[in-house]
Amino acid sequence: MSVIKDLICTEEDGTLSFGNYELAEKAKRSDYEHEGDLYKVKTFAEITKLEKNGMFVYESVPGTAVHHFHSTANGVSFEVEGREDAQIILGLEEDAEYKIYIDDVNAGTMTTQLGGKLVLSVEIGAVDEVPVKVVKL
Repeated sequence: MSVIKDLICTEEDGTLSFGNYELAEKAKRSDYEHEGDLYKVKTFAEITKLEKNGMFVYESVPGTAVHHFHSTANGVSFEVEGREDAQIILGLEEDAEYKIYIDDVNAGTMTTQLGGKLVLSVEIGAVDEVPVKVVKL
């Protein structure tokens, strides 16, 4: 895969792709419409952030490119790539338990707190992209 040159786009399968970790300076795109919602992405080498209707959805440090991002009431799935390992924060339902799969391996369960944020680390290493799936229990 590769970075998203337009910063955010809708894939043929209806999922979102966003982020460009190759940028030396911050870039953003606001008011991107997808399925009736407005998205905003900020991205560059150090961080990638995604908001939906003004609410937090995704953040990675350092910056990443995310492909086929799909979010439902039951969780989220996507593929992530970057230059190095990344810490990812997802905005999910408050006080809910989720099972985490990273690179198709069960990484255990985590519970979100009052803010609904879930923090995970993804070892990107020499792999082109790493699939991540978070399923609500």
